[in-house]
Amino acid sequence: MNCCITGLQWGDEGKGKVVDILAEKSDIVVRYAGGANAGHTVVIGDKKFALHLMPSGAVRPDIFCVIANGLVVDPECLIEEIQMLADNGIDLQSRLMISENAHMVLDYHKREDQLREDSLGKNKIGTTIRGIGPCYADKIGRSYAIRMGDLNDLARLEKKLEKTTAYKNKLFGALYGAEPMDAAVIFKKCKIYAQKLGAFLGDTTEFLHTSIAEKKSVLFEGAQGALLDIDHGTFPFVTSSSASSLGMGPGCGVPAKMVDKFYGIIKAYTTRVGEGPFPSEQDNAIGNIIREKGNEFGTTTGRPRRCGWFDAVAVAYSAAIGSINEIALMHLDTLSGLDELKICKSYSIDGKETDFFPANSDKLSRANCTYETLETWNEDLTSVKVFEDLPQNAKDYIAAIEKLTKTPITIIGVGPKRNQTIFR
Repeated sequence: MNCCITGLQWGDEGKGKVVDILAEKSDIVVRYAGGANAGHTVVIGDKKFALHLMPSGAVRPDIFCVIANGLVVDPECLIEEIQMLADNGIDLQSRLMISENAHMVLDYHKREDQLREDSLGKNKIGTTIRGIGPCYADKIGRSYAIRMGDLNDLARLEKKLEKTTAYKNKLFGALYGAEPMDAAVIFKKCKIYAQKLGAFLGDTTEFLHTSIAEKKSVLFEGAQGALLDIDHGTFPFVTSSSASSLGMGPGCGVPAKMVDKFYGIIKAYTTRVGEGPFPSEQDNAIGNIIREKGNEFGTTTGRPRRCGWFDAVAVAYSAAIGSINEIALMHLDTLSGLDELKICKSYSIDGKETDFFPANSDKLSRANCTYETLETWNEDLTSVKVFEDLPQNAKDYIAAIEKLTKTPITIIGVGPKRNQTIFR
């Protein structure tokens, strides 16, 4: 069976854990979007792995891993990640393929990201400064784009870098008064990238179609969350890629009809990193309690996440546009012991009530939540193994989310470890 995993909120929903669990029954795991701005956490025993570019299934020794064409790849970060896994006894030498058509994040992308954010001041987007947006911009612009496959022809790559770096230096100097960058320094790094990553490069689209024809089971893994999707999220406070399941097809060349099931991942509450509207945000004691109990600090940046009540309007929207069949609900244990518990069931925008999410930041910033209040529970859920053993109020909370999102919840996380998972 082929499955696709995507987040239904503003990222950080717990996709890494779900991908790791479902990968046990898969042959291949594919990352199809985003870049090193993603932070997918997998916990095995007492060991925690923070993955940024590698598919979360990489920690399982028999899974073949694919980094598809939809990613923008930071070679330096990827080399470090491969080495980190190797240091922990996880060898990827014969089970990794990187798309030669994936675009490459280089030093000038990170410089541009930083310069642009600094220049925006209080109007900044709140990027991770990993060069993701500028690299995707070069991809769309085409003229100055550099792809992973360019590592196969270093002489040609050197000329492309000279041209591109000269252009970037003029741009940065004129707009920001920045010091020029040295193309030779960047090329020297690229020679190392070619040496360490060249053997992994290939045509991942051909590989995936061949594998599916051979009845291999493929698990497709998105990054960030649907509300950060460049086309369908809260623009401009979004990421630069198609972060919903709609990005799977262009991100790896496999059409949706070849996928048997689409899973959406959510938290039992809502979080957001960076700028942008957040209707159910609790910038108060409740938000602080959720942040501390849920350890809501960015895997990639360490930034504290903004926290709030569960927003059913937003998740119902993400589930609808993503053709989601089933939901995995993470962090239910974090809500144990709260004095109150609420779900946003609709918005009031300019005096009008709506239960459809507006993917427009100006409009969303004017939204006021209408809440449904539910009974709380005090029991510790981290040892619960079956749904029937959950407190009745926790089961009622799950039922309320299912009703409002019109999607069944079949996986429930009650802790970060593999065995802290309830299957229905």
